[in-house]
Amino acid sequence: MDKSTLHAVTGAYGYSGRYIASRLLDQGQSVVTLTNSGNRVNPFGGKVRSFPLAFDDLGKLTAALAGVDVLYNTYWVRFNHRLFTHAQAVANTLVLFEAARRAGVRRVVHVSITNPAEDSPLEYFSGKARLEGALQASGLSHAILRPTVLFGREDILINNIAWALRRFPFFAVFGDGTYQLQPIHVDDLAALAVEQGMRSENVIINAIGPETFTYRELVKAVGDAIDRSRPLVNVPPGLGCLLGKIVGWFMRDTFITRDEIRGLMAGLLHVDTPAVGRTKLTSWMKTNAATLGLRYASELDRRRNRQTPYFANEA
Repeated sequence: MDKSTLHAVTGAYGYSGRYIASRLLDQGQSVVTLTNSGNRVNPFGGKVRSFPLAFDDLGKLTAALAGVDVLYNTYWVRFNHRLFTHAQAVANTLVLFEAARRAGVRRVVHVSITNPAEDSPLEYFSGKARLEGALQASGLSHAILRPTVLFGREDILINNIAWALRRFPFFAVFGDGTYQLQPIHVDDLAALAVEQGMRSENVIINAIGPETFTYRELVKAVGDAIDRSRPLVNVPPGLGCLLGKIVGWFMRDTFITRDEIRGLMAGLLHVDTPAVGRTKLTSWMKTNAATLGLRYASELDRRRNRQTPYFANEA
């Protein structure tokens, strides 16, 4: 990769974007970020310039991408909320793709999801499918990465499973818990993204980790890692959703949504392809057992507070 090239990463002050930016900087690349959190503490100091994700101003967004060789897009929303929706995220990302095309960006590395489908009843998966189609039709060189569940220090799902196991006498499993997941470490995803940024061929890659778990196995593995094994109680999805809403109400957050439960139970976080990640979740959890789940990771707090780093405002 030419060391004179400029790379743009959406959300470099956040989660996956931060790991991508770190890897690019380690390679001596020039990096800018497009972010909605321009006032958040910059973990890279003066090494990464910040520009707003000006979705309402195509010209401004295009100017921010001037001279950029590769755009790494991690922008998305996890669920619908009164402050943000999947439909808005789709519309915004389409603007971002158009800005990249107008700015002459050579390549886009786009983070999607496993098993997207435009006819899916789940907006997360149908929205991601629509964006994949738009990127493929844009004429831009592209790599589409399809991860399942990310894990790492700043993760929400695995951390909050551990948080619940530390605090409650049992753990509710939706249905029979035999549906599968293939978590990938966030830095493994970042390594794949940067590797694909070097290339030019159009590809779609299932970005999955080296271990496959049923949901029951995943929860048990988390409990074993933090020495908080709990009885796993099978509950109907509706009751599981209600319990999640109660936890969310107390934490002023969305713990889990009905659509997320439906996606899990439909097996949409599992694919039958070789792993691309190397880091085993079981090994990572053993290394990080002392801190995993000590603090609740709040999706909404991260969106309400656009100034402090992730975890600094979580308890």
